[in-house]
Amino acid sequence: MKRTLYLKFLIAYLLFGIFGFIMVATFVSNMTYEHCRRDKAESLYAEATQIANTYAADLYNSETSLDAVKQQLTALSKYMDGAKLWIVNPSGRLVLDSSRTIDPSEEVVIEGFDPTVTAGTYYTIGNFWNSFKEDHLSVFAPITANYKVQAYVVIHMPISAIRRTADEFLNISYLMLIVMFLLSLIILIFFTELVYIPLKKITQATEQYAMGNMDYEFSIESEDEMGYLAASLSYMAGEIARQEDDQKKFVANVSHDFRSPLTSIKGYLVAMLDGTIPVEMHNKYIGIVLNETNRLTKLTNGLLTLNNLNAKGMLLERTDFDINQVIRNTAASFEITCLEKTIAIELVLTDDKMLVNADMSKIQQVLYNLLDNAIKFSHRDSVIKIETTEKKNKVFVSVKDSGIGIPKEDQKLVWERFYKSDASRGKDKKGTGLGLSIVKEIIKAHGENINVISTVGVGTEFIFSIPKSAAMDRDEEE
Repeated sequence: MKRTLYLKFLIAYLLFGIFGFIMVATFVSNMTYEHCRRDKAESLYAEATQIANTYAADLYNSETSLDAVKQQLTALSKYMDGAKLWIVNPSGRLVLDSSRTIDPSEEVVIEGFDPTVTAGTYYTIGNFWNSFKEDHLSVFAPITANYKVQAYVVIHMPISAIRRTADEFLNISYLMLIVMFLLSLIILIFFTELVYIPLKKITQATEQYAMGNMDYEFSIESEDEMGYLAASLSYMAGEIARQEDDQKKFVANVSHDFRSPLTSIKGYLVAMLDGTIPVEMHNKYIGIVLNETNRLTKLTNGLLTLNNLNAKGMLLERTDFDINQVIRNTAASFEITCLEKTIAIELVLTDDKMLVNADMSKIQQVLYNLLDNAIKFSHRDSVIKIETTEKKNKVFVSVKDSGIGIPKEDQKLVWERFYKSDASRGKDKKGTGLGLSIVKEIIKAHGENINVISTVGVGTEFIFSIPKSAAMDRDEEE
């Protein structure tokens, strides 16, 4: 049987009630009885002492009659819930009994009477030397006259009466326990509503997510830790679902981008082998096959680069270098391509020399990819502008073209792997869709940011930041 948290809590709640009743029935019962017995003994002893010092003392000082004292003790007996008041001589002879009239000619002697039986206390419990059929609480108070103990005032109270009093208090304890047990149901209700039900929803959601159902939806309207846990779990499921979608999209894109050149390569090779393509045209189609092979190589290298950039603990070879010189060298590498498209590259660089602290080879790769994109999507007879600006301890590099631009809805997607806008796919079939992803990862690895500003039909501008070299700051201070 599966033991749920709620069942455990319910068992604990029931055990609390059971052990509470056991405690009341045993320890509390005994303590209540002992308290009632001591309290009754103290009150009876106070009464017995007062009687011994008043009515009984007057009797032995011959200041009152036995009948008068009998009437007083009988009245006091009724006031004391039927307690029996005796006056007993040291020899054990019963002189007066509030519950009955003793014939003067009749001698009632308590055999074995010994007032020292209290052993330093003022009361004893028992049948008072076989005087009663049931146990009584009996208190002693000496009656002194002429500096001598003449007799004892003894007050008897049945133990059963004391137990009834104790049971009345015990019933109150039971009632309070029941009230507490019922009130504690509020805790159980709160636990059910605030902890168990939300936790059960979270558990069910976790089971659904574990089975791969990332579309399972649940909500917990709570602003405490339980609500935060539910929101975190829901967010985690959404992220996993998004990653799964990205993974599927990634596999689909890789498959598409690998399948297209492979299909072309296979088609041309088969055509050359079966004679569909004449021998004199083999060189032309071998060149096409070679271009497709280069495309596959470029795609593979891009994937490897991204994998290395995403690896945890990627190390950067940071050095101080002149970003302006790197920009000049990168622009020079596109000279032939720019001449073919009659595109000019305008450099607007801050100072002749601008030292930055970064991984030079990776920053050069960033510039290469951005400039390659700018040329690819620029119109003929246009200008590409590369500009550097300095703000505090940062250098901002801008690569701006006046090409076809990027639609607003696509600007957040350009950083995704294999992403190509419709315009991109129509413009250039050789792109892998990995260039900007690589750029984003390199800049992020440096702890910097890159942004894109674009308007369709006007052009696109990419701006990224890199930290300025500390040596540059020292040179400016000097």
